[in-house]
Amino acid sequence: MDISLIVSNILNPPILFFFLGMIAVFVKSDLEIPAPIPKLFSLYLLFAIGFKGGVELIKSGVTQEVILTLAAAMMMACIVPIYTFFILKWKLDTYDAAAIAATYGSISAVTFITASAFLTELGIAFDGYMVAALALMESPAIIVGLILVNIFAVDGKRELSWPEVLQEAFLNSSVFLLVGSLFIGVLTGERGWKVLEPFTQGLFYGVLTFFLLDMGLVAARRIKDLQKTGVFLILFAILIPILNAGIGLAIAKLIGMPRGDSLLFAVLCASASYIAVPAAMRMTVPEANPSLYVSTALAVTFPFNIIVGIPLYLYGINLFWS
Repeated sequence: MDISLIVSNILNPPILFFFLGMIAVFVKSDLEIPAPIPKLFSLYLLFAIGFKGGVELIKSGVTQEVILTLAAAMMMACIVPIYTFFILKWKLDTYDAAAIAATYGSISAVTFITASAFLTELGIAFDGYMVAALALMESPAIIVGLILVNIFAVDGKRELSWPEVLQEAFLNSSVFLLVGSLFIGVLTGERGWKVLEPFTQGLFYGVLTFFLLDMGLVAARRIKDLQKTGVFLILFAILIPILNAGIGLAIAKLIGMPRGDSLLFAVLCASASYIAVPAAMRMTVPEANPSLYVSTALAVTFPFNIIVGIPLYLYGINLFWS
Protein backbone atom coordinates (compact mmCIF):
# COMPACT_ATOMS: atom_id res chain seq x y z
CA MET A 1 0.00 0.00 0.00
CA ASP A 2 1.19 3.52 -0.81
CA ILE A 3 1.94 5.02 2.64
CA SER A 4 1.93 8.49 1.07
CA LEU A 5 -1.87 8.23 0.72
CA ILE A 6 -2.25 7.74 4.49
CA VAL A 7 0.26 10.51 5.22
CA SER A 8 -1.55 12.84 2.81
CA ASN A 9 -4.84 12.07 4.52
CA ILE A 10 -3.45 12.51 8.05
CA LEU A 11 -1.85 15.84 7.13
CA ASN A 12 -5.22 17.19 5.98
CA PRO A 13 -6.23 20.02 8.37
CA PRO A 14 -9.63 18.49 9.31
CA ILE A 15 -7.96 15.17 10.28
CA LEU A 16 -5.24 16.96 12.26
CA PHE A 17 -7.92 18.84 14.19
CA PHE A 18 -9.62 15.51 14.91
CA PHE A 19 -6.34 14.36 16.51
CA LEU A 20 -6.11 17.66 18.38
CA GLY A 21 -9.52 17.00 19.94
CA MET A 22 -8.44 13.51 21.03
CA ILE A 23 -5.18 14.82 22.48
CA ALA A 24 -7.09 17.48 24.42
CA VAL A 25 -9.00 14.71 26.25
CA PHE A 26 -5.92 12.55 26.84
CA VAL A 27 -3.94 15.44 28.42
CA LYS A 28 -7.04 16.54 30.40
CA SER A 29 -7.31 19.95 28.77
CA ASP A 30 -10.49 21.90 29.56
CA LEU A 31 -11.15 22.39 25.83
CA GLU A 32 -14.88 22.03 25.26
CA ILE A 33 -17.25 23.07 22.48
CA PRO A 34 -20.71 24.18 23.71
CA ALA A 35 -23.34 21.56 22.88
CA PRO A 36 -25.52 23.55 20.42
CA ILE A 37 -22.55 24.37 18.15
CA PRO A 38 -21.67 20.81 17.00
CA LYS A 39 -25.37 20.21 16.30
CA LEU A 40 -25.49 23.37 14.18
CA PHE A 41 -22.34 22.36 12.30
CA SER A 42 -23.74 18.87 11.72
CA LEU A 43 -26.90 20.35 10.21
CA TYR A 44 -24.83 22.74 8.08
CA LEU A 45 -22.70 19.88 6.66
CA LEU A 46 -25.80 17.84 5.81
CA PHE A 47 -27.43 20.85 4.18
CA ALA A 48 -24.33 21.77 2.16
CA ILE A 49 -23.57 18.25 0.91
CA GLY A 50 -27.25 17.56 0.16
CA PHE A 51 -27.73 20.80 -1.76
CA LYS A 52 -24.56 20.28 -3.80
CA GLY A 53 -25.61 16.70 -4.52
CA GLY A 54 -29.00 17.88 -5.81
CA VAL A 55 -27.37 20.41 -8.14
CA GLU A 56 -24.99 17.75 -9.49
CA LEU A 57 -27.84 15.24 -9.86
CA ILE A 58 -29.85 17.59 -12.07
CA LYS A 59 -26.71 18.12 -14.19
CA SER A 60 -26.09 14.42 -14.74
CA GLY A 61 -29.73 13.37 -14.99
CA VAL A 62 -31.19 10.02 -13.93
CA THR A 63 -29.13 7.64 -16.04
CA GLN A 64 -28.77 3.86 -15.91
CA GLU A 65 -25.55 4.35 -13.93
CA VAL A 66 -27.40 6.43 -11.32
CA ILE A 67 -30.20 3.85 -10.99
CA LEU A 68 -27.72 0.95 -10.63
CA THR A 69 -25.71 2.85 -8.00
CA LEU A 70 -28.76 3.72 -5.93
CA ALA A 71 -30.09 0.15 -6.19
CA ALA A 72 -26.72 -1.18 -5.03
CA ALA A 73 -26.76 1.26 -2.11
CA MET A 74 -30.21 0.08 -0.99
CA MET A 75 -29.16 -3.56 -1.35
CA MET A 76 -26.07 -3.09 0.83
CA ALA A 77 -28.06 -1.18 3.45
CA CYS A 78 -30.39 -4.19 3.77
CA ILE A 79 -27.83 -7.02 3.49
CA VAL A 80 -25.05 -5.74 5.79
CA PRO A 81 -27.21 -5.81 8.97
CA ILE A 82 -28.23 -9.42 8.25
CA TYR A 83 -24.81 -11.04 7.96
CA THR A 84 -23.25 -8.83 10.66
CA PHE A 85 -26.09 -9.87 13.00
CA PHE A 86 -25.19 -13.56 12.65
CA ILE A 87 -21.49 -12.80 13.15
CA LEU A 88 -22.30 -10.88 16.34
CA LYS A 89 -24.65 -13.60 17.58
CA TRP A 90 -21.61 -15.80 18.24
CA LYS A 91 -20.76 -13.65 21.26
CA LEU A 92 -23.75 -11.38 21.99
CA ASP A 93 -27.44 -11.68 22.75
CA THR A 94 -30.10 -10.89 20.15
CA TYR A 95 -30.71 -7.30 21.30
CA ASP A 96 -27.07 -6.18 21.31
CA ALA A 97 -26.34 -8.06 18.08
CA ALA A 98 -29.31 -6.46 16.29
CA ALA A 99 -28.50 -2.95 17.55
CA ILE A 100 -24.83 -3.18 16.49
CA ALA A 101 -25.79 -4.78 13.15
CA ALA A 102 -28.19 -1.92 12.44
CA THR A 103 -25.48 0.58 13.36
CA TYR A 104 -23.06 -0.98 10.86
CA GLY A 105 -25.73 -1.38 8.20
CA SER A 106 -26.33 2.36 8.24
CA ILE A 107 -23.83 5.08 7.37
CA SER A 108 -21.81 7.98 8.77
CA ALA A 109 -22.43 11.20 6.86
CA VAL A 110 -19.29 12.80 8.32
CA THR A 111 -17.12 9.92 7.08
CA PHE A 112 -18.66 10.40 3.62
CA ILE A 113 -17.99 14.16 3.77
CA THR A 114 -14.39 13.54 4.88
CA ALA A 115 -13.90 11.15 1.95
CA SER A 116 -15.33 13.79 -0.41
CA ALA A 117 -12.81 16.32 0.94
CA PHE A 118 -10.03 13.74 0.48
CA LEU A 119 -10.99 13.21 -3.17
CA THR A 120 -11.17 16.95 -3.78
CA GLU A 121 -7.70 17.36 -2.24
CA LEU A 122 -6.33 14.71 -4.64
CA GLY A 123 -8.19 16.16 -7.64
CA ILE A 124 -10.25 12.99 -8.21
CA ALA A 125 -13.71 13.71 -9.63
CA PHE A 126 -16.88 12.21 -8.16
CA ASP A 127 -20.56 12.57 -8.96
CA GLY A 128 -22.98 14.55 -6.80
CA TYR A 129 -25.67 11.89 -7.05
CA MET A 130 -23.66 9.83 -4.53
CA VAL A 131 -25.39 12.02 -1.93
CA ALA A 132 -28.64 10.33 -2.94
CA ALA A 133 -27.00 6.98 -2.12
CA LEU A 134 -26.01 8.44 1.25
CA ALA A 135 -29.60 9.45 1.94
CA LEU A 136 -31.01 6.07 0.89
CA MET A 137 -28.63 4.04 3.06
CA GLU A 138 -29.28 5.66 6.42
CA SER A 139 -32.74 4.31 7.29
CA PRO A 140 -33.21 0.70 5.98
CA ALA A 141 -30.80 -0.74 8.55
CA ILE A 142 -33.06 0.42 11.39
CA ILE A 143 -36.00 -1.49 9.90
CA VAL A 144 -33.89 -4.62 9.27
CA GLY A 145 -32.48 -4.49 12.81
CA LEU A 146 -35.97 -4.38 14.32
CA ILE A 147 -37.17 -7.24 12.11
CA LEU A 148 -34.21 -9.32 13.34
CA VAL A 149 -35.14 -8.56 16.95
CA ASN A 150 -38.74 -9.58 16.24
CA ILE A 151 -37.67 -12.87 14.69
CA PHE A 152 -34.90 -13.94 17.05
CA ALA A 153 -35.81 -12.45 20.46
CA VAL A 154 -36.01 -15.30 22.98
CA ASP A 155 -39.04 -13.75 24.69
CA GLY A 156 -41.10 -13.96 21.48
CA LYS A 157 -42.33 -11.28 19.12
CA ARG A 158 -42.31 -7.74 20.49
CA GLU A 159 -45.04 -5.16 20.19
CA LEU A 160 -43.52 -2.34 18.19
CA SER A 161 -45.15 0.94 17.29
CA TRP A 162 -44.33 0.83 13.58
CA PRO A 163 -45.55 4.39 12.88
CA GLU A 164 -43.02 5.64 15.47
CA VAL A 165 -40.32 3.37 14.10
CA LEU A 166 -40.85 4.55 10.52
CA GLN A 167 -40.96 8.17 11.64
CA GLU A 168 -37.65 7.77 13.46
CA ALA A 169 -36.12 5.90 10.51
CA PHE A 170 -37.19 8.16 7.65
CA LEU A 171 -38.03 11.53 9.22
CA ASN A 172 -35.23 11.98 11.74
CA SER A 173 -33.51 15.36 11.43
CA SER A 174 -30.44 14.19 9.50
CA VAL A 175 -32.37 12.21 6.88
CA PHE A 176 -35.04 14.89 6.52
CA LEU A 177 -32.53 17.74 6.06
CA LEU A 178 -30.30 15.75 3.71
CA VAL A 179 -33.17 14.64 1.44
CA GLY A 180 -34.83 18.06 1.61
CA SER A 181 -31.59 19.83 0.64
CA LEU A 182 -31.10 17.34 -2.20
CA PHE A 183 -34.55 18.10 -3.62
CA ILE A 184 -34.02 21.87 -3.29
CA GLY A 185 -30.73 21.49 -5.15
CA VAL A 186 -32.54 19.59 -7.91
CA LEU A 187 -35.27 22.26 -8.12
CA THR A 188 -32.97 25.30 -8.15
CA GLY A 189 -30.04 23.83 -10.10
CA GLU A 190 -27.12 25.98 -11.20
CA ARG A 191 -28.96 29.23 -10.43
CA GLY A 192 -29.48 28.19 -6.81
CA TRP A 193 -25.87 27.05 -6.55
CA LYS A 194 -24.58 30.47 -7.61
CA VAL A 195 -26.77 32.16 -5.02
CA LEU A 196 -25.64 29.93 -2.12
CA GLU A 197 -22.08 29.17 -3.23
CA PRO A 198 -20.37 31.56 -0.76
CA PHE A 199 -22.22 29.80 2.06
CA THR A 200 -22.24 26.18 0.89
CA GLN A 201 -18.73 26.14 -0.60
CA GLY A 202 -16.69 28.92 1.02
CA LEU A 203 -17.45 27.91 4.62
CA PHE A 204 -17.55 24.16 4.09
CA TYR A 205 -13.98 23.14 4.99
CA GLY A 206 -13.82 25.47 7.96
CA VAL A 207 -17.02 24.00 9.40
CA LEU A 208 -15.87 20.43 8.66
CA THR A 209 -12.58 21.13 10.47
CA PHE A 210 -14.30 22.53 13.55
CA PHE A 211 -16.79 19.66 13.56
CA LEU A 212 -14.00 17.05 13.43
CA LEU A 213 -12.29 18.82 16.34
CA ASP A 214 -15.46 18.17 18.35
CA MET A 215 -15.64 14.60 17.04
CA GLY A 216 -12.09 14.04 18.32
CA LEU A 217 -13.20 15.18 21.78
CA VAL A 218 -16.23 12.89 21.73
CA ALA A 219 -14.36 9.86 20.33
CA ALA A 220 -11.59 10.12 22.95
CA ARG A 221 -14.16 10.25 25.76
CA ARG A 222 -15.79 7.10 24.37
CA ILE A 223 -12.56 5.10 24.34
CA LYS A 224 -12.99 4.11 27.99
CA ASP A 225 -16.27 2.41 27.02
CA LEU A 226 -14.23 -0.02 24.88
CA GLN A 227 -13.19 -1.80 28.08
CA LYS A 228 -16.79 -3.08 28.21
CA THR A 229 -16.75 -4.35 24.62
CA GLY A 230 -13.84 -6.78 24.79
CA VAL A 231 -11.39 -7.77 22.04
CA PHE A 232 -14.10 -9.38 19.90
CA LEU A 233 -16.00 -6.14 19.30
CA ILE A 234 -12.85 -4.08 18.79
CA LEU A 235 -11.72 -6.50 16.07
CA PHE A 236 -15.25 -6.51 14.66
CA ALA A 237 -15.25 -2.69 14.47
CA ILE A 238 -12.07 -2.76 12.35
CA LEU A 239 -12.46 -5.88 10.23
CA ILE A 240 -16.15 -5.57 9.30
CA PRO A 241 -15.65 -2.12 7.69
CA ILE A 242 -12.83 -3.60 5.59
CA LEU A 243 -15.06 -6.53 4.58
CA ASN A 244 -18.00 -4.22 3.78
CA ALA A 245 -15.75 -1.89 1.79
CA GLY A 246 -14.37 -4.87 -0.15
CA ILE A 247 -17.88 -6.02 -1.06
CA GLY A 248 -18.76 -2.43 -1.98
CA LEU A 249 -15.73 -2.16 -4.26
CA ALA A 250 -16.58 -5.47 -5.95
CA ILE A 251 -20.09 -4.16 -6.68
CA ALA A 252 -18.68 -0.82 -7.86
CA LYS A 253 -16.31 -2.60 -10.25
CA LEU A 254 -19.14 -4.82 -11.50
CA ILE A 255 -21.46 -1.94 -12.38
CA GLY A 256 -18.64 0.24 -13.73
CA MET A 257 -18.47 3.10 -11.24
CA PRO A 258 -15.61 5.57 -11.79
CA ARG A 259 -12.84 5.83 -9.18
CA GLY A 260 -14.22 8.73 -7.16
CA ASP A 261 -17.74 7.29 -6.92
CA SER A 262 -16.30 3.86 -6.07
CA LEU A 263 -14.42 5.28 -3.10
CA LEU A 264 -17.51 7.07 -1.80
CA PHE A 265 -19.59 3.91 -2.23
CA ALA A 266 -16.97 1.85 -0.39
CA VAL A 267 -16.91 4.43 2.43
CA LEU A 268 -20.70 4.30 2.70
CA CYS A 269 -20.58 0.50 2.95
CA ALA A 270 -17.74 0.61 5.49
CA SER A 271 -19.02 3.34 7.81
CA ALA A 272 -21.27 3.01 10.83
CA SER A 273 -23.93 5.34 12.19
CA TYR A 274 -23.26 6.95 15.57
CA ILE A 275 -26.18 9.43 15.55
CA ALA A 276 -29.37 8.34 13.76
CA VAL A 277 -29.33 4.59 14.42
CA PRO A 278 -28.27 4.80 18.09
CA ALA A 279 -31.10 7.28 18.71
CA ALA A 280 -33.59 4.90 17.08
CA MET A 281 -32.22 1.84 18.90
CA ARG A 282 -32.46 3.54 22.29
CA MET A 283 -36.14 4.17 21.63
CA THR A 284 -37.09 0.82 20.07
CA VAL A 285 -34.63 -1.69 21.59
CA PRO A 286 -34.02 -0.49 25.18
CA GLU A 287 -32.66 -3.96 26.09
CA ALA A 288 -29.52 -3.29 23.99
CA ASN A 289 -26.50 -1.72 25.70
CA PRO A 290 -25.80 1.72 24.11
CA SER A 291 -22.16 1.70 25.24
CA LEU A 292 -21.55 -1.25 22.89
CA TYR A 293 -23.01 0.11 19.66
CA VAL A 294 -22.02 3.74 20.21
CA SER A 295 -18.43 3.16 21.36
CA THR A 296 -17.59 0.67 18.59
CA ALA A 297 -18.95 2.96 15.86
CA LEU A 298 -17.61 6.23 17.24
CA ALA A 299 -14.39 5.34 19.07
CA VAL A 300 -13.11 2.61 16.70
CA THR A 301 -14.74 2.52 13.25
CA PHE A 302 -15.04 6.28 12.71
CA PRO A 303 -11.35 7.08 13.49
CA PHE A 304 -10.20 3.96 11.60
CA ASN A 305 -12.12 4.97 8.47
CA ILE A 306 -11.09 8.62 8.36
CA ILE A 307 -7.42 7.93 9.15
CA VAL A 308 -6.61 4.57 7.51
CA GLY A 309 -9.76 3.28 5.82
CA ILE A 310 -10.25 5.99 3.20
CA PRO A 311 -6.66 5.76 1.85
CA LEU A 312 -6.81 1.95 2.08
CA TYR A 313 -9.99 1.76 -0.01
CA LEU A 314 -8.50 4.17 -2.57
CA TYR A 315 -5.41 1.96 -2.76
CA GLY A 316 -7.68 -0.97 -3.61
CA ILE A 317 -9.33 1.10 -6.31
CA ASN A 318 -6.00 2.16 -7.79
CA LEU A 319 -4.91 -1.49 -7.78
CA PHE A 320 -7.97 -2.94 -9.52
CA TRP A 321 -9.17 0.00 -11.63
CA SER A 322 -5.83 0.55 -13.39
